[in-house]
Amino acid sequence: MKIAFLDRDGTIIKDYPDERWTAIHSPEFVKGAVNTLKTVISKDYEIIIITNQYIIHEGFITFGQYEEVTAKMLKELTKQQVQVLDIFYCPHGRNEGCDCLKPRDGMIRMALEKYPEINLKESFIVGDSRADVELAANLNIRGFGIRIDYRGKNIETLNDITELPDYL
Repeated sequence: MKIAFLDRDGTIIKDYPDERWTAIHSPEFVKGAVNTLKTVISKDYEIIIITNQYIIHEGFITFGQYEEVTAKMLKELTKQQVQVLDIFYCPHGRNEGCDCLKPRDGMIRMALEKYPEINLKESFIVGDSRADVELAANLNIRGFGIRIDYRGKNIETLNDITELPDYL
């Protein structure tokens, strides 16, 4: 199974400074993200979202707020005929030392455990942070950084999410 591992905030929906997330209760989609996801699916990829949500344990949002925004995002994606296979998130603070906070590979290992048919060599990671592309580099799989200049094997820089289909 080919997987498009996508970051959530700043890749699919708009991201905010940590302290602004407290007031966010509905997602705003990044321009072109929904159509890009449709194209990714049309190229026989399943979508798994992997997202650092350290803002939960660091006290900026509650777990309920995270669930609320995620549920609204998934509802809109389903309405737009975009099916997300699964979501893995890391709620731990940046100083907690967990193994799931990107660029560590804990969320990918969880996905592989749940979906052993995933073929990492045919999969890729895309996100808007250095942690996303470092995770791809650490796993030695294709990675796409949105406005992230990263010199590494199998890593491409995109100006925005709409450029992704050009590489698939």
